[in-house]
Amino acid sequence: MKYVLSQVKTYIKRIDKILLLLVCAISGLAVFILYTLYQNNISADVTTSQYKTQLIAASAGLVVALIIAGINYKFIAKLWFIYAPVALIFTALLFTSLGVQNEGADDIGWLNLGFIQFQPSEILKLAFILSFAYHLSKVEDRLNEPIHFILLCIHGGVPTFLIVLTGDDGSAMVFLFVFLCMIFAAGLSWKYLILFGVAAPPMIYVLWNYIMRPHQRLRFQILWDTALQEEEALGIYMQQRLGKIALGSGGLTGQGLSGGNYTYVPEIHNDFIFSYIGMAMGLLGCLLVIGLLAALCLKILSSASAAKDLLGRSICIGVFALILFHATINIGMVLGVAPVIGIPLPFFSAGGTSVACLFVAIGLVLSVGFHNTKKYHMFYTELDD
Repeated sequence: MKYVLSQVKTYIKRIDKILLLLVCAISGLAVFILYTLYQNNISADVTTSQYKTQLIAASAGLVVALIIAGINYKFIAKLWFIYAPVALIFTALLFTSLGVQNEGADDIGWLNLGFIQFQPSEILKLAFILSFAYHLSKVEDRLNEPIHFILLCIHGGVPTFLIVLTGDDGSAMVFLFVFLCMIFAAGLSWKYLILFGVAAPPMIYVLWNYIMRPHQRLRFQILWDTALQEEEALGIYMQQRLGKIALGSGGLTGQGLSGGNYTYVPEIHNDFIFSYIGMAMGLLGCLLVIGLLAALCLKILSSASAAKDLLGRSICIGVFALILFHATINIGMVLGVAPVIGIPLPFFSAGGTSVACLFVAIGLVLSVGFHNTKKYHMFYTELDD
């Protein structure tokens, strides 16, 4: 009993309490906002299941994160041969009869196993961050050798291409951004950066003219073409137009969370939750949400800089890039400066899979900080590399 109390005391002392407090505050606010969204009856699509699922997923995710924090991230990363194939298999199953394409969506994003329905892409993001971080740590001193650089690119290309095949362009862009952030932070030579800069324009030209489909180009063109915006006011631009109207209707302090002259916005509980935050809580509420997410990103970046090895640093950079990209693009979608590509706002958009996986990602960051000092491990004896 004395030993157990000693372990618990040490655990509490070593856990990153600031990061934990931040993520709990963000998640708690998110569940409350979803609850008020249901209470205000803005859309028939918003039901009790959204905030209840969010609460259950956040609670379960928090428990898992606390457990993961006590397990050495090195041990977890070494299990890539288990979680990476499982994540890829789940994603591949989307191309079978188990794959579900929600009404109005462009992608086959959900996997229905009968007893549970979830998004394999969210699990694949976690598996990629962990496996790619492990790959980077194994070739740390040989990263810039052509053969290893090519193998790293293949590692990043496989899950990205697989997600592209499902039609989920937004998640594919997430994989690409995370890959770039992680490999650059690992010490990629400036020669490759120059090569990438030279190759980017022709690649973008080919992508735009020969690979992207008309409706994909339209999502970008509509951002700056006012005539096209008017033409598509009841079409592809409708959601973004209504989102901006709702966002602006809140003014400085918002219409309140307990009732108001709310504007209907499609998927307001999901990808366009930020428009409801602006409508109900105003500019101040939006700044609060942005501030909390920015503080979370900065805290994760701080954990990356304090990591004792490349593996730990890469894991933190991957999680940082994941949250940063999601938050930036989602808010940009609502503001009308980014295309609508189905990117949820971290922790705030309704979705149990997304929230649970985000907490697991936070658990990995906690593990990196928790095990910065060698020899102390909560659940097992350290394994030598």
